[in-house]
Amino acid sequence: MARTLSMPVSSGGFGNGRSPLWGLPISVKDCFDLVGSPTSSGVSFYRDRSGKAERDSWLVEQLRTAGAVIVGKTHLHPLAYGITGENPDYGDCAQPRDAGALTGGSSSGAAASVQEGSAVAAIGTDTGGSIRAPAALCGLAGYRATIGRGDWRGGAHLAESFDTMGWLFRDLEDAPLLAAPFAPEQLVPPRRFTRFAYVADSFLHDCEASVVESFHGSVRTLQALGLNAHPIETGWWADAVEIFAPIQASEAAQLHAGNFDQFEPAIRDRLKWGSSLSSSEVASLRQRHAAFRARMDEILAGHELILLPSIPVARLALGADHSQTRARLLRYTAPFSLAGVPTVCVPCAQGGMQLAAARGNDESLLAFAAEIGARGRSAVSD
Repeated sequence: MARTLSMPVSSGGFGNGRSPLWGLPISVKDCFDLVGSPTSSGVSFYRDRSGKAERDSWLVEQLRTAGAVIVGKTHLHPLAYGITGENPDYGDCAQPRDAGALTGGSSSGAAASVQEGSAVAAIGTDTGGSIRAPAALCGLAGYRATIGRGDWRGGAHLAESFDTMGWLFRDLEDAPLLAAPFAPEQLVPPRRFTRFAYVADSFLHDCEASVVESFHGSVRTLQALGLNAHPIETGWWADAVEIFAPIQASEAAQLHAGNFDQFEPAIRDRLKWGSSLSSSEVASLRQRHAAFRARMDEILAGHELILLPSIPVARLALGADHSQTRARLLRYTAPFSLAGVPTVCVPCAQGGMQLAAARGNDESLLAFAAEIGARGRSAVSD
């Protein structure tokens, strides 16, 4: 696959002090303020209530400072509270290359803008898989940043404990160019990984056969790049969604208090559930969250990286019954959401893989993603 951003990773930009994003068409998910436009968060209620933004969000300011050309704001699952890209207010988001398939969400329009070519890279967010699912379904690369990177001024949260910024883009070789807009000032120099863990096949019991095949191929690719591989048992991940979903619902309910009936029934019901949780219930869940995160930290300290499918399917049919889809997909994405770790999405022949490193290791992970991309391009050329 040809690289899509402007300059080679090693060039550092144009050689005249300009950012590698200079002049590139970038789309922005419509949960970030863009001066002169309303911010809908995917629902007509907030579009009509918010009015036109008088100031860019912090993230848009960073992009403009880097010289990016903001081509527009993109569709999303309502309130960024879903993983399919279905939207009763603005229409379900179909893939430009496959009109019978959903893009996935909640960064649905972000994926569509890159797939159709109106943007070379797109700003998304990922709370419970909102970059990872669209990347896997649309054949794209993705990057979910470490929790806490970037400033959310002018950005609409869903659940602050899990909300992260990130990108959807075409080519993994471009990954190192995309960390800068929300990277901290003090960075640790990238390091080379030497080992990784991957989930045992027992975890993949509900995964489509074609995605499992891509997963095994990805394990072999990382081994071919010189990394030692270690299978891990993840039976304790069974608690992940049980911890993640109610905390997410509780935080979202606080943000949207008084407005629940303005939203579609599925989201309204989640918000009402979140508001019904007692403070003691939420406190107990936060203790479980902290314990889960600590255990994930231990795995990453020992194995450096963790690999598993981004989601267990390669396609979501437009118009099908997806009432059970969210729970099925969250089983794969929630563990990394709870851990708050940076994740890259590796596109495969069928579906996509998610590869995570310890928090703060974004630059090392993105540099390694570029190696994976280069190897894939070399294999195609050969």
